[in-house]
Amino acid sequence: MGLLEIFKKRPRKAGPREDLPEEVKRVVEVLRGVIDPETELDIVDEGLVYGVTVEGKKVDVFLLLARSTPECHFCQVLAINVQRKILDEVVRLLKSEGFNSVNVYNELGLLLAEG
Repeated sequence: MGLLEIFKKRPRKAGPREDLPEEVKRVVEVLRGVIDPETELDIVDEGLVYGVTVEGKKVDVFLLLARSTPECHFCQVLAINVQRKILDEVVRLLKSEGFNSVNVYNELGLLLAEG
């Protein structure tokens, strides 16, 4: 393999990794139903989901949410509204799947939403 071979894109398999527990795979598939209103992509394919833990009927979801430009107050309001829609939909879908406790955290581990 040549030096530049490592930079070639490898085909990405659709769906969760094969080595994940079944309950985590189920949550990831449910999260595919959450659409980012700005991009119209689901949050899994968009790369916003970077962690999921499942313990019985309790699920914790960790999202990587972009911050807006601090100088632009209008941008901040838009970002907050988009994030709120995403968070509300994550909680709603997972609760409808039978989870009793749903917590959504950001990349810093701060609780953003619960249900």
